[in-house]
Amino acid sequence: MPVAHCPLETLDADSLSCSIRNHITHSLGKPCAEAGNRDVAEALSMTLRDRLVDKMLETRQRYRDARAKRMYYLSIEYLLGRCLGNNVDNMRLGGACGELLRQWGFELEEIREFERDPALGNGGLGRLAACFLDSLATLDLPGCGYGIHYEFGLFKQGIENDRQVERPDYWMAEGMPLQLERRDQSVIVPIYGRIEDHLGPDGGYLPLWVDWQDLLGVPYDVPIVGYGDKTVNYLRLFAARSTDNFDMKIFDQGDYIKAIHQKVYSELISKILYPSESISFGRELRLVQEYFLVFCSLRDITRRFLKQNRNIEELPEYTAIQLNDTHPALAVAELMRILVDERRVPWDRAWNITTRTLAFTNHTLMPESLEMWPVDLMGKVLPRHLQIIYEINRRFLDQVRLTSKPDEATLRRLSLIEESGGKQVRMANLAVVGSHSVNGVSKLHSELVKKVLFPDYAALWPGKFNNKTNGITPRRWLHLANPGLSALIDEAIGQGWVTDLDRLEDLVPLAEDTAFRQKFMAVKRANKERLAAYVAKTSGVVLPPDAVFDIQAKRIHEYKRQLLNVMHVIHDYLRLTEDGFAPAVPRVYLFAGKAAPGYFEAKEIIHLICCLAKVINADKRVGDHIKVVFVPDYRVSLAEKLIPACDVSEQISTAGTEASGTGNMKFSLNGALTIGTLDGANIEIRESVGEDNFYLFGLSTPEVERILGEGSYDPWEYYSKHPEIRRVLDAISAGRFSPEAASSFHWIFEKLLARNERYMHLADFMSYIETHERLGMDYARPDVWARKAILNTARMGYFSSDRTIREYARDVWGIKPVPPK
Repeated sequence: MPVAHCPLETLDADSLSCSIRNHITHSLGKPCAEAGNRDVAEALSMTLRDRLVDKMLETRQRYRDARAKRMYYLSIEYLLGRCLGNNVDNMRLGGACGELLRQWGFELEEIREFERDPALGNGGLGRLAACFLDSLATLDLPGCGYGIHYEFGLFKQGIENDRQVERPDYWMAEGMPLQLERRDQSVIVPIYGRIEDHLGPDGGYLPLWVDWQDLLGVPYDVPIVGYGDKTVNYLRLFAARSTDNFDMKIFDQGDYIKAIHQKVYSELISKILYPSESISFGRELRLVQEYFLVFCSLRDITRRFLKQNRNIEELPEYTAIQLNDTHPALAVAELMRILVDERRVPWDRAWNITTRTLAFTNHTLMPESLEMWPVDLMGKVLPRHLQIIYEINRRFLDQVRLTSKPDEATLRRLSLIEESGGKQVRMANLAVVGSHSVNGVSKLHSELVKKVLFPDYAALWPGKFNNKTNGITPRRWLHLANPGLSALIDEAIGQGWVTDLDRLEDLVPLAEDTAFRQKFMAVKRANKERLAAYVAKTSGVVLPPDAVFDIQAKRIHEYKRQLLNVMHVIHDYLRLTEDGFAPAVPRVYLFAGKAAPGYFEAKEIIHLICCLAKVINADKRVGDHIKVVFVPDYRVSLAEKLIPACDVSEQISTAGTEASGTGNMKFSLNGALTIGTLDGANIEIRESVGEDNFYLFGLSTPEVERILGEGSYDPWEYYSKHPEIRRVLDAISAGRFSPEAASSFHWIFEKLLARNERYMHLADFMSYIETHERLGMDYARPDVWARKAILNTARMGYFSSDRTIREYARDVWGIKPVPPK
């Protein structure tokens, strides 16, 4: 039977019903009467994809007609979250879909649960990229993303015997109906080989890259719909495949296994997402992975550009490329290779094109996160790129010598090559030199980028450095994740806030309205009840919804100081059980986050949290005063459950270590109060929501820098001076929370008392517990707490990713909206 025509111009209930039924029958091959939740979810996804593809093609043509300059975002990670619910929400089909599915005996929220989170990211870097794509489409801006189509995500996290276990996350097991394979636009990627030196017809240097191996980059497009269904951009992800080439010489010699080795190796490149702190992942494969992303992306970008019969020297007029951290920094060398080797553009003009096209966002101050690649390894994998990097470095340093007369120490710091301890290519330096814009992601971070990370570059090019404070999309993190609060805000001030978050400011007077405060806190309690039901189902721990829900959900890392939080929980527990002093209000401490598989300390912090939870939750003396839960497998869909239910958001990194943070923004937007240090975007959040509505503790960045710089941090002084610290550390060391292996956590005792403990847990501990005491007393006064929570939501307008993207578009990319006529 032919497929009936289902009009998609207007997706009303009739056309939705028609299309879903058609997909169940003809795409899934099932009678509609036998369709289950998973079938309906897949058919609904394909129905929306049909509409999105039409809109995506319309959007592309609109950009072509306008001859619009386009922005391409290169990122090694994207944490999209589940797409079905987000697409329904942004297409404003929630009501129609929900009603239709209820008529068939299904619930939209249950349908959403059958979609796997696309495991294409590791943390904030990838989620930020996803928020940016949402804002680009919502603002009708011509921009798309490029990334890698990982077959396996980071890992699925389980907890066994109180320890993290890692399981493969084959997120594509049920497929992804939304994506479109574009095999006809595949890219041949050259790698390895050697360089032969030749002279061109003009007598100039003509290198020939020979004996290279090749692999195939196959693109997959994921449509990205903006709110209101007007503009659909896309995320293009490349999967690595083997080519049809085969080394017959090796094969003829009888070594079949060796002959097919390259084909097997090709598939590894996009096989798994690399955890940033892991040292177990092969360095060579990681370098190949980053090169694969850059080569495929730039080949695709320049192909599209030249297809419109444009002169390659006009590239910066029509193209902007943003490097999301150092992972795509090879784009500097690759774009130069395309221009100089393939297009035969003279070096100086090619360099001008490259620097005007590329821009760089730095996301970290952690030294271990500033990538460097051994020269020998890069020479093996990318021989021509290494030549180009050396030539960039030579010309750059010669220019510096001519213009500023630097000393040798300054030249060594500026160099793209690290000479000490074996030569390495400094990828962050390459990105800075090869870009026209370098930005940090919060005011503090951007200042530290200039002052601490790249002071010599900032002195050379003060106008190159700027700040773009991160933001989050209100569509995903309030409208979709917190429908109860979203509906309350709509009722109070209208729906315009969804695309103009500054309108939340209209809620400020309502913080003084008793009825609105009660409604606001009723929404919060309902969200806490839903989270409590989820925790009871998955962990068996029963949480009292009237307790303070205190949540720290983020990647597990020493600088994020989950240990400081744990120390406070132990302090509360010992005061209750040994001193008979109960907290002012009941406390629920929830932790979530993954530790990189090779990161011992982070995995042991999870182990301690789980052991602590077991002891406290089983102690009858504690009752409902304190509950502790580690919620495993943190991901976007879990964040959507945790964030709306949160009362207290833990943002407690050592001052000067967190670049920005976006989790802090999500929690605050949903009415949680932050306890935090003056670090990253915490500073700007505190300025926005008001000092009285933010629980500040701890040392400032200048104080941390001074103490560490002087070498005057003495944790034993704090241990000796404060009995609270001594009791907590002694309990950890003595095996109070690891009775089966008393010495399990003694390493924590030793580490926290080491003079080189750079995250200074003990220096901030007393301030931290005192601030928690004040926080508990405020929560005990419902009107006081409700007022503070409302003002957090009301004053978060600045932290929309729409604002961030507008600033990038205006200041860095030079792109303008192209709305439909």
